[in-house]
Amino acid sequence: MNSNFRNIHIGKLINTRVIETNIDVPRICNFMDCTESEIREMYLQENLPTNILLRWSKLLEYDFFRLYSQHLILYAPPSASDKVKDGSKLPKFRKSIYTREIINFVIELISTGEKTKRQIVDEYGIPHSTISKWVLKYNNRSY
Repeated sequence: MNSNFRNIHIGKLINTRVIETNIDVPRICNFMDCTESEIREMYLQENLPTNILLRWSKLLEYDFFRLYSQHLILYAPPSASDKVKDGSKLPKFRKSIYTREIINFVIELISTGEKTKRQIVDEYGIPHSTISKWVLKYNNRSY
């Protein structure tokens, strides 16, 4: 996986995921409601409309929007969140992209021995240092 979140070429990343999942073109065309040439054209696009990206995310079972969220976390100026005070009607998000449910899920996998830390790093892409901190912080607490 390309971990350079500064320059995102969404079409290339979608094409990579299609190759990884080995989904046949007729299924893609049917799900996306477009032709094979339109699919190939999407692979060449650096950007796609959000409704199209949402369909790709569902079909390929991969959150392509997270690439953009990660970009904001890494490259947005730190003071950007301070410009709008608590009066905003928009939802507020913490910098962390991991919900408490995800943390509990990972801790449970480790504590039951169903997966090792290494397997979680490999399968879910969560950094080893993050998992280690979670284990120290949350392992003895009830879910």
